[in-house]
Amino acid sequence: MDQIQKLYLDFLKMFPTFLQPFVSIALAALFIYSVFQTIKRNFIWLILLVIMLPASIPILKGVFQAVVTFAKFLFHSS
Repeated sequence: MDQIQKLYLDFLKMFPTFLQPFVSIALAALFIYSVFQTIKRNFIWLILLVIMLPASIPILKGVFQAVVTFAKFLFHSS
C-alpha cells in the first residue's frame, strides 16, 4: 500500500499545485466508476461466491476495506 501511495504522490507532483485537487477528484471519480462497473458486470458471480463459499466473506471484507482505505487516501491527499 505504501508503494501505491508513493506512486500516487509522485503522479500528483507532475501537476501544478492548484490543479492537484481537481486531478485527485477526477481520479477518485474514475476509480469509483470503474469499481461500480466491475460490480455491476459481476454482481451475480459475487452473490454466488458468497452463497457457495462462506469462507470468502472475510476475503471480500478485506478487499472492501482495502478499497475504502485507498479511496480515503485519494480524498485526503487532495
